[in-house]
Amino acid sequence: METAITLLAAGLLIALGTRLIHRLNAEHDARIAAHHFGDPYPSLSRPPGHSHPRPPERIAHRRPAGTWP
Repeated sequence: METAITLLAAGLLIALGTRLIHRLNAEHDARIAAHHFGDPYPSLSRPPGHSHPRPPERIAHRRPAGTWP
């Protein structure tokens, strides 16, 4: 009899824990769905004046040194 009560209590605790985890996951999923993330490709649509910096002319026209052809 004591074994049956212990197994029933353990089963009940497992069921309650499973239900709690399921509810927490559903709440978390709802929070993620409600959050609006930024643009999917923010680098393609930059505001004017915020482009990538270009290297100075002296670096852009530098030729490699060495003996390799």
